[in-house]
Amino acid sequence: MGKFIFKECDGIEGLYIIEPAVYGDLRGYFMETYNYNDFKAAGLDMVFVQDNQSLSTKGVLRGLHFQKEHTQGKLVRVISGEVFDVAVDIRKNSKTYGKWSGVILSAEKKNMFYVPEGFAHGFYVLSDIAEFTYKCTDFYDPSSEAGIKWDDQLLNIKWPIPEGEKPLISEKDAKNPKFSEDIFLNY
Repeated sequence: MGKFIFKECDGIEGLYIIEPAVYGDLRGYFMETYNYNDFKAAGLDMVFVQDNQSLSTKGVLRGLHFQKEHTQGKLVRVISGEVFDVAVDIRKNSKTYGKWSGVILSAEKKNMFYVPEGFAHGFYVLSDIAEFTYKCTDFYDPSSEAGIKWDDQLLNIKWPIPEGEKPLISEKDAKNPKFSEDIFLNY
């Protein structure tokens, strides 16, 4: 039996939901969260150079983030709580340019999302708190960071935000340009 199931998302090349095999008994559980050989066999031959972790409260929306240079692929998962995770294809020459895919990631499901280079990424917290962790294929470069407005009407992302509520976003994310103002996207 394989240690992972890899499911391509919404026909968007390179974007995968990954389900690990979880081995549990009365003591708890064990699972691998990454195995280079298994990922390579599935066509995901990347090397990770940096791990990050964040904690957010319910209603927080982070994103949509990317780096203009030193682009990062990200293997993301939730180790506590639940989020709605989104990836937007910003690869100019992609047949799915401007398309997005979203998935609920949770500590309970233990699922993961692989977001390759050339995507903007963000998430919205559904639980009271969520701890979010991710592996990156390149280092964070503050001089290269960029973003897209989370509620851009052109993208039409179906965030599961309760009617009448506004997400908690950073001051920086509130200033992100719209996708239609994509003069900075050179993929």
